[in-house]
Amino acid sequence: MDMIAIGFIIGTIGTLIGAGGGFLLVPILLLLDPHMAPDVVTGISLAVVFFNAASGSVAYARMGRIAYKPGIAFSIAALPGAIVGAYTISLIPRSVFNGIFGCLMIAASVYLMTTSERQTEEKQLENYNLWLGAAISVVVGFLSSVLGIGGGIIHVPALTRVLGFPVHIATATSHFVLSITALAATIIHVTNGTLEGQFATILWISIGAILGAQAGAMLSNHMKGSWILRLLAAGLGLIGIRILLPLF
Repeated sequence: MDMIAIGFIIGTIGTLIGAGGGFLLVPILLLLDPHMAPDVVTGISLAVVFFNAASGSVAYARMGRIAYKPGIAFSIAALPGAIVGAYTISLIPRSVFNGIFGCLMIAASVYLMTTSERQTEEKQLENYNLWLGAAISVVVGFLSSVLGIGGGIIHVPALTRVLGFPVHIATATSHFVLSITALAATIIHVTNGTLEGQFATILWISIGAILGAQAGAMLSNHMKGSWILRLLAAGLGLIGIRILLPLF
């Protein structure tokens, strides 16, 4: 039941902010088992992110929030990076992994906190640079696969701040992309044996995440986009600090 509860919380928050929940699950796994190998951590996280993102995407599709044209293009661009990242993670020591992960969390938090706030609720999705978005997605695919976070914490800020997506469309489209890239990375982790013995853990967390994704999608109807970004920034900062503390 504890794993299901963790999955529900991860799924709710991850879907609400379009991040897939990996940015929460990875630090939880790091803190629960200080000796777990980075590739196992990322493999478990990406598997859960897939189920969370797939469930959330279904909910967002019913709401009509997913921008499919850029979503498909960004998914195709992110896939090579996700595949390379899945093979690369086994080469990274745990201490290095923790340092990179913690610094990325804090950097993303500071960026969201300091960037001038723009209201994106009322405008429609209009002109955006598809090629720039695809280029960003290549990097997002790699980093998300290496760190096991799914990439939403990078993709959502990029879609809103760089490409000008309305926040609610950005979170839904990011979730759609996550469902595809996380699946590709998870398949690699399964085939290379990284997840051997971890399927029960993945199952119970994923059950909670699937239910939480539906709750997060419904909750998003009652939250302004600016508050979604603030919630994302606060969560990233706290997690980054907590991961980095043991390194000093």
